[in-house]
Amino acid sequence: MMQFPRFPFLTVLAALLSAATLVAAQTKPRARDLGVPFDGTPGTYNAITDVKGVEVGHTTLISGSGKLKVGEGPVRTGVTAVLPRGKDSLDPVFGAWFTLNGNGEMTGTTWLEDSGILDGPVLITNTHSVGVVRDAVIAWKVKRGAPDMEGYWWSLPVVAETWDGYLNDINGFHVKPEHAFHALDSAHGGPVDEGSVGGGTGMICNEFKGGIGTSSRVLDAKFGGYTIGVLVQCNYGRRDQLRIAGVPVGKEIPEHPAYGKDGDTGSIIIVIATDAPLIPTQLKRVARRASLGLGRDGSYSGDGSGDIFVAFSTANPGTASPKGVQNLKMLPNDSLDPVFLATVQATEEAVVNAMVAAETMTGIDNHTVIALPHDRLREVLKKYNRLAK
Repeated sequence: MMQFPRFPFLTVLAALLSAATLVAAQTKPRARDLGVPFDGTPGTYNAITDVKGVEVGHTTLISGSGKLKVGEGPVRTGVTAVLPRGKDSLDPVFGAWFTLNGNGEMTGTTWLEDSGILDGPVLITNTHSVGVVRDAVIAWKVKRGAPDMEGYWWSLPVVAETWDGYLNDINGFHVKPEHAFHALDSAHGGPVDEGSVGGGTGMICNEFKGGIGTSSRVLDAKFGGYTIGVLVQCNYGRRDQLRIAGVPVGKEIPEHPAYGKDGDTGSIIIVIATDAPLIPTQLKRVARRASLGLGRDGSYSGDGSGDIFVAFSTANPGTASPKGVQNLKMLPNDSLDPVFLATVQATEEAVVNAMVAAETMTGIDNHTVIALPHDRLREVLKKYNRLAK
């Protein structure tokens, strides 16, 4: 896929690619399709978009091959956008963030921490494109019309990153404002494209090809029937630590490691959405639980890894209004255990979905990262009596 042309062709192209994304997301095999067993009940799409109102969009940039020429490529990068209430809403949500290991970046978190309000979308890209994407989000909000609920043209966007410099010309600065615009404008509900797409295009996970993955859980009616959705951009981990459904898959498939050196490298960004009525202090607790999902997949959050998570609730609409006394709904803390468990389960599955969906990719200087081989994965799960079908 080549770099997008500039306006006015972008609007037409966005519509075409959005339709193609829906088809791809519906036909690409996922971890459950391969017989990977997971606990919990997923939503309709087994995606973060199972939380009503949440939309996801991608811009994928792939061009060039061969030797790295900074500024020319090869290009293997992009942008992913998550919109808590969709692109037509100006209503912020309660939110919180947590850093398990801080060797990474997520902008806008200082005010998110103090206010407990997430105002606008969450975008994910590569490490050296955070600035341009952050500025583009502000421009996108201004371009769309009305100011914020307080009447100001004021924004501190939440934009996060993981490093794709093993496959991508990361110092060529190929992500432009229009690419962030496209990810935002093409965002939609329903199936979410996974693998080597959007911000996850050039990412590596446990030395297999990584990228974007998503999953969801729906709580039993006795726990309120709430939905918890997770989206990850995974770019972390060592092959020999990878576990899937409790099985040491990384040790069983040691061939063609990406780096060939010791230590946990890379990062992961995790976005958690729910329609459960949670306030910011509770969402902070939810965000922390993503760590346990990563642990199930074998992560130990090494020194070189930026493991940064953000959580939000779409309940309590209108509570960021600058006037009047707001009446809030919230679950009691004693009722949070099912939400915690669902977050752990959905995080675990989202990472595996990202690796299952990703395809082998060759990038700069002919660096090649293999995809997790589906047939070998099934063989290993069967060996350990963990194959679901």
